[in-house]
Amino acid sequence: MTPETRARKIESYGKAYETLIAGLANFPREMWDFRDEHGCWSIREHVVHITDSEINSYIRCRRFIAEPGEPLMAYDENVWATALGYADRSPDDALELFRLLRQQSYILIKSLPDAAWANTCYHPENGDMTLDDWLDVYEAHIPEHLNYMQENYDAWRNVQ
Repeated sequence: MTPETRARKIESYGKAYETLIAGLANFPREMWDFRDEHGCWSIREHVVHITDSEINSYIRCRRFIAEPGEPLMAYDENVWATALGYADRSPDDALELFRLLRQQSYILIKSLPDAAWANTCYHPENGDMTLDDWLDVYEAHIPEHLNYMQENYDAWRNVQ
């Protein structure tokens, strides 16, 4: 990844909370628990997942920086959603935790030397990854889930 591309992605990564809040404003709270007939996650469940994913991201980022070469933890997001009761968790609490976690990682990564971005760790599902790969994944995570939420909202509107 070029330094210019990385700098752009870091800034996008750092604006994720604002992007998420702006996107959520498009969906009325009364439908945040709606699931379409295919059983996709509700908006509430997406929000809680985003935060649990950010917790893993926070730890992975630090592993890349402080312990390159060490393995990263994988997890089954669907199992977490069920076992941890995402449907009953507070989206407001999850959003606040996401904000803090993302802010701290953004502050950390924007000051890293170029050499750190080549650090690698092993992910059980994705194989060897660099810190640049990590940035690609998490910079795209919020827009990806906002698209899923839009699909859920569209399905909700079709049954109203």
